[in-house]
Amino acid sequence: MKVLLALIVVLVIGCLSLPAYSQTVVERNQQQLKTAQDLVDSGHRTEALTELYKVLNANGFDPAGYYNLGNAFARLGETEAAITAYRRAIEQRKGGYSRAYNNLGVVLLREGRWDESYDALITALKIESFRYAEASYNLGRLYAARGQNDLAAREWRRALMVDPKHTGAAEAVARNKSEDVIVVERTPVVKPATARAPKVSSARPEVSRLALDQASFDFLQRARTASERGKLGDAIDNYRRVLTRQGGYFAPANLELSYALLSLKRHDEALPLLLQVTQRDGARYPVSYFHLARLYELKGDLKLAEAAFTQAVSANVPANNQFLLDLSRVREKQGDFKGALEAMERYAASAEQQGQKPAWCDERLAQLRAKAH
Repeated sequence: MKVLLALIVVLVIGCLSLPAYSQTVVERNQQQLKTAQDLVDSGHRTEALTELYKVLNANGFDPAGYYNLGNAFARLGETEAAITAYRRAIEQRKGGYSRAYNNLGVVLLREGRWDESYDALITALKIESFRYAEASYNLGRLYAARGQNDLAAREWRRALMVDPKHTGAAEAVARNKSEDVIVVERTPVVKPATARAPKVSSARPEVSRLALDQASFDFLQRARTASERGKLGDAIDNYRRVLTRQGGYFAPANLELSYALLSLKRHDEALPLLLQVTQRDGARYPVSYFHLARLYELKGDLKLAEAAFTQAVSANVPANNQFLLDLSRVREKQGDFKGALEAMERYAASAEQQGQKPAWCDERLAQLRAKAH
């Protein structure tokens, strides 16, 4: 009995000698994030980044902390670190983190990484059963950047249905170009399959209407809904129904069908669809040049890829910096180091003007200058 009492006394004394408070991972991250914000507020950006990278490089389960970390990096223009933080938050929530997906989509959109941005924003919407106003608003911004103003308007209207007080979506709807909205004709517009399209100037017309008969319009909406929900087979079938009724060409259907086929790696089927859009409506849809260029690069046709990327850069106003990076890459692959450097310098100047010049940019420029001389 005396031995037992002695052991209890030892254990009690041992417990009393431990620190009264042991900091958890969550509390540690909160403290470091607060310290970083204080440093930012006092003008010490470098020191703030040091604190933020400590959180990023540490281990521990804290999805909300990594989400906030991503936000902090994004505010400071540290894009890759923000992407890493958001993806870690998503992984720790086993994919069920709509806010992190939305913010990830915004950062990727800012970088011109449209395909990745689309995947992130669509996933955010799926998690919330397509009732997430901010994600719809940002998806609308993505569509607008790609020249798909009809889809952009649809997303902004959806954002307003969820949140009627969303000022960004309301302002976007008000300034959206009405000529890019698809209208429904009262009389059926079914074009014969042999119909020849009129030649279209590369300059965008001042007034342009996109019109469909009711049945074709319904097929298009079914295709879009199926595509959003990942039912690509159904989407492809409905897009093809639209094209059959339109004599083989209706720019939004051609473009969106090509995306579905690209997602399924059916590249040979996507190629002619993209070619049609670039040849007839490239000025309206500069993203068609971008995807065409990527396909050519994938096939090893680097000269054609360079030409298409060049057209993407020329047609897209305001400029998408990602196009310049891609142009630089394919020129370097061909041994055209001076051309690669020229595109990279344009990228650096544009990114710096927008306050988004990445940390790796100067090193990349130095490498290309060494190769070009």
